[in-house]
Amino acid sequence: MGNVPAADQLQVSASRTVVKGKQRMTPSEAFVETLVSQGVTHVFGIVGSAYMDALDIFPAAGIRFVPVAHEQGAAHMADGFARVSGRHGVCIGQNGPGITNFVTAVAAAYWAHSPVVAITPETGSMGLGLGGFQETEQLPIFSKITKFQAHINNPNRIAELSARAFDRALLEMGPVQINIPRDYFYGEIECEIPAPVRVERGAGGEQALESAAALLAQAKFPVILSGGGVIMSGGLAQAVELAELLHAPVANSYLHNDSFPASHPLWCGPLGYQGSKAAMKLISQADVVVALGSRLGPFGTLPQYELDYWPKNAKIIQIDADAKMLGLVRPISVGICGDAKAAAAALIARLKGRTLACTANQAERDARIKAESSAWEAELSAWTQERDAWSLEVSKTSGYMHPRQVLRELEKATPPGAMVSTDIGNICSISNSYLRFEQPRSMFAAMSFGNCGYAFPVAIGAKFAAPDRPAIAYVGDGAWGISFNEMLTCAREKVGVTVVVFNNQQWGAEKKNHVDFYANRFLGVNLENPSWAGIAKAFGCEGVTVDKLAGVGPALRNACKAQQEGRTTVLELMVTRELGDPFRRDALKLPRRLLEKYKAYSA
Repeated sequence: MGNVPAADQLQVSASRTVVKGKQRMTPSEAFVETLVSQGVTHVFGIVGSAYMDALDIFPAAGIRFVPVAHEQGAAHMADGFARVSGRHGVCIGQNGPGITNFVTAVAAAYWAHSPVVAITPETGSMGLGLGGFQETEQLPIFSKITKFQAHINNPNRIAELSARAFDRALLEMGPVQINIPRDYFYGEIECEIPAPVRVERGAGGEQALESAAALLAQAKFPVILSGGGVIMSGGLAQAVELAELLHAPVANSYLHNDSFPASHPLWCGPLGYQGSKAAMKLISQADVVVALGSRLGPFGTLPQYELDYWPKNAKIIQIDADAKMLGLVRPISVGICGDAKAAAAALIARLKGRTLACTANQAERDARIKAESSAWEAELSAWTQERDAWSLEVSKTSGYMHPRQVLRELEKATPPGAMVSTDIGNICSISNSYLRFEQPRSMFAAMSFGNCGYAFPVAIGAKFAAPDRPAIAYVGDGAWGISFNEMLTCAREKVGVTVVVFNNQQWGAEKKNHVDFYANRFLGVNLENPSWAGIAKAFGCEGVTVDKLAGVGPALRNACKAQQEGRTTVLELMVTRELGDPFRRDALKLPRRLLEKYKAYSA
């Protein structure tokens, strides 16, 4: 852009070309040219004086600024955009309080391996350390939840360091920070806009691949755990081919239900909390497990349904692009530092010419896969309500819908190609058993960070990235109170999203702990909600209350159709207060109390 006249700036917007060679320009222009060079089309944030000089030229550069209701929502939207598009998701805010509001969402992006770029304008360089207006140290705050931090220490380096941050976000698959003193957007510099640097990932070490192939050739019951790396690498076809070559059952890693097509006969569902019993029972029988693009996170391999399913004697082949993840959580036999797609292709090439031991018992294994999958589907269909005494008692009184029945109806009514984001909470977590996908980049969760208020803004960001695909957010009524303000964004920007709010008037995950560990001494878990459908209408969105099971499917289908017209719909589903298994059975123990002493205090 540099010293180009306004008419030419409009042409830049249409063609999105980047100036070549060294040019004289303002730092703001250099920064925006860097965004264009990196392919940025959307930036989510709240307007602020700290970066207004760069913001002024976003439209001329073909960048859509999406103003949001809260900066946490902006960073979550950037996360959703990145996870659907495979490109950077970008957010920006005012220095100080605007930037600190990013923290929760950036941490979620960190554990989801999302290439989010958090642009953090800072107090002016001459006022740092003086305790001026909206000042805080912005680098330490993000130091443990970003893969790279670029601090612009001189206006002349704004393009160089910003470009490096964008490159590192994709190289290390995680959020990065670009910290810019607000006075460094001004002046005049001479610089060249760096071209993006993209590093091709390989299949891994030859010796490790050969060792893995040898183990798989001897395996009699191989099982594949398909993880997030399969999605990020674009390796779904290779994962399917490897599974079919070995005729191995395939489990999804925790909250990556879109890492293998659910219609495939070898698919057996997700591991982890509220996952598939079929997947757990099958992987427990494995003699070799291929963890394809998975860090084997602790929350995704813990016992569930009283099944300690992780195989004790199996050989574990772990494939991850980050060498630091290999063997970190679970002991492994072979570690391959490589791209999931490339590694799977390399293993296929090595196995095709070999005699595979698993061929001899293929029919028996097929029968076992089919039996376990059918048994789990039948159990899910019959599991219409929770079975513990407390849940059975409370479900009698409300007359509302049972959560599991609702989840089954939502599953059946979800349109093809839909993207579903899930919040944290009891019913949203149970949905892990019911969510099935045919294509990658379809399921989004806060992963092991587990923050409330995640699903709705992520669905908005996903919709911006893929406007032709239905976007659905599953949210509990507690978490909805954190994020419903972004309905303002949907109404203003005319973006259509469907929000499913499970209204049981409680913080269910924590209430389950009170039931199981604290003798029903409820504190802070019961909610008194307004009409969420009514509030949606007041915000300029659609609001529908559903209290009968027969209305769930039609309501979801109608809401997804409304997305085509840019309308957001909140489906307020009235459900009973029954509760699924506790979220953290591993982290709680029955307390020993001096009960008489505490009774005396309370009296």
